[in-house]
Amino acid sequence: MRKYIKLIIGVLIGLPGIFMASSCEDFLDKKPLTATLDDLNQGGVTGQIFGLYSLVKDTWGFSSLSWIALHSMRGDEAEKGSDQTDGADYTAPYDNYQYIKNHFSINSYWSDHYDLINRANTAIQTADSLKLNDAAGIINVAEARFFRAFSYFDLVRTFGEVPKIDFRIYSAAQAIQPKVAVDEIYKLIDEDLTFAGANLPATWGSQYVGRLTSGAAKTLHAKAHLFRKNWPQALALSQEVVNSGVYSLFPNYYGIFKESGENCSESIYETQCYVSVDGVVNKGSQWGTCQGVRQSDASGWNLGWGWNTPTETLAKAYEPGDTRKDGTLLIAGQSDDPATGGYGKILPRSVFDNPPGILFRKYYNKKVYSDPARHAATNILHEAPWVNKRILRYADVILMVAESANETGNGPLAATMLEQIRKRARGGATGVLPEVKFVSQAQMRAALKHERMVEFGMDGERFFDLVRWGDALSVLGPLGYQPRSRYHPIPQPEIDKAKGVLIQNPDY
Repeated sequence: MRKYIKLIIGVLIGLPGIFMASSCEDFLDKKPLTATLDDLNQGGVTGQIFGLYSLVKDTWGFSSLSWIALHSMRGDEAEKGSDQTDGADYTAPYDNYQYIKNHFSINSYWSDHYDLINRANTAIQTADSLKLNDAAGIINVAEARFFRAFSYFDLVRTFGEVPKIDFRIYSAAQAIQPKVAVDEIYKLIDEDLTFAGANLPATWGSQYVGRLTSGAAKTLHAKAHLFRKNWPQALALSQEVVNSGVYSLFPNYYGIFKESGENCSESIYETQCYVSVDGVVNKGSQWGTCQGVRQSDASGWNLGWGWNTPTETLAKAYEPGDTRKDGTLLIAGQSDDPATGGYGKILPRSVFDNPPGILFRKYYNKKVYSDPARHAATNILHEAPWVNKRILRYADVILMVAESANETGNGPLAATMLEQIRKRARGGATGVLPEVKFVSQAQMRAALKHERMVEFGMDGERFFDLVRWGDALSVLGPLGYQPRSRYHPIPQPEIDKAKGVLIQNPDY
């Protein structure tokens, strides 16, 4: 086997321009994906595909502050976090909707997303040029088309009209394209995810933990339809995922987000971060690090950068007895609660407490809270690079069935699906989180909106849910949101570079 690995490395070195060095490292990473000599017979396409997984894991636009700013901080559930001086330039644009056209966060978000699209296009073109029509080649194309759709879904929700690039770029000039209608972007998303859903396998063996499946493609496709209020299509696709029998709700909510809960029965797609037991091999991401509790070394609570912290609005949204609250929030001055994913530690008080303490925020995101023993064993004391980002969960599928069923006139089915989520949230207790019976479409709609907020707290769903429901102005208006805030301005450097080809969004 060692001689095979050496051969793979030698061949990859001889493939200039196919994928970046960071992707090359992850190509040989046994977690999440491994490669064989058969992969190399496909002209390196599988290597290119594995590089796409790495890009989603490694970059700011998908798994660090840029993604968090656009997807999480803009909701009412989260705020910038850390101390007031750290990253103060993020507060006005993302907590208060005073968007900035030229800021690292938005520039990197745009470039990382188009980088993923470009690399997906390159893989698709390579497979086509080599006429890779065998099963493995078709799967590679399906993966590339998933990632292209995945990136475009983020872009079209964030910016509205964006350039459509569905071909391989050979020169910088080719990348300068005008915006196209939102419907045209969604048409490409629909085509890509239909192909991916039909050609990806339902499951993979243990060799490819975390690799994309037909369930992932159908789940993302259902979300894309849900955002457009295409209720019958969203219902059909999400029911296909339910009826596949591949996924199930994890027994306890907090367990999904512990290291032992990675790739559990509820996981449909998550990034695969790997750090060896001794910390020497580190193929992680900044997802856990950028949100870990921030303080001094002396305090024992210097676990990360302290960004993306829960708000009082989220804390008050949970009903009494909802175990998701303690699975989502670390609360200053209180126990981390081993019964809901903690490690038997008491957090210091915050500066907002009486008497005041040392933590800059009252709440922190418990979904990225990492084991002190893991920090000690790896000697990685102030970061948590091993935390996987959970991107698609089965709970989302269940609530998509419920919402789509309610909007298409099947309220009883909506209530049945909602009860699955609430039953787990009770944690086996009685007399809490009463079952929600269907009374009317409006009543069930309100119940489902609440449920999505508490089920996906700190998951980056809230802002886009409020926008698609038409609730953003009423909920976020007091924080500074205006109708134009639905879409962010396109990064000014991209406008300048295009010299009139790419036009700024109309309200900016």
